[in-house]
Amino acid sequence: MHQKEFIQLVTPFKDKVFRLAKRLLISTEEAEDATQEVMVKLWNKNDNLDAYTSLEAFAMTTTKNYCLDQLKSKRASNLQLVHSNYEDKQVGLLQKIEDTDSLSWVEKIINELPEQQKLIVQMRDVEQYEFEEIAKMLNMNETAIRVALSRARKTIRETMQKTHSYGIE
Repeated sequence: MHQKEFIQLVTPFKDKVFRLAKRLLISTEEAEDATQEVMVKLWNKNDNLDAYTSLEAFAMTTTKNYCLDQLKSKRASNLQLVHSNYEDKQVGLLQKIEDTDSLSWVEKIINELPEQQKLIVQMRDVEQYEFEEIAKMLNMNETAIRVALSRARKTIRETMQKTHSYGIE
């Protein structure tokens, strides 16, 4: 496979790889490094890429595994999960402040979720993957994905309701 063919093959999902890495590794630089590492791994396997039914799913799984390895390593011990994909620049200042506050609460709640639920929320609600694709990437049953996502959303919703209704009753 030539370089141009490879670039055309990976370009459609390269940004998704970066966003997943950024979600798992708070640092933009670390996320860029992770994306580069995944692309190098794909390039090294370029003769065998046709063997994968979904190259995107393989790349996302590779990214997830690489990032989790980085989080476990000593040099990444100070990294944490962050969610900063949502930002609306078209709203007024008050709404923007409220949105930022709500987003920071949601980020905090997501950070407290179990690792598996964090990944599922990221893949389904942020990256918009289908349940079937998430199940393949995480080697899980689709029903288990739905249950974990439901539990994560319920935790987020209940915690946000407690936060916003504090002192009202």
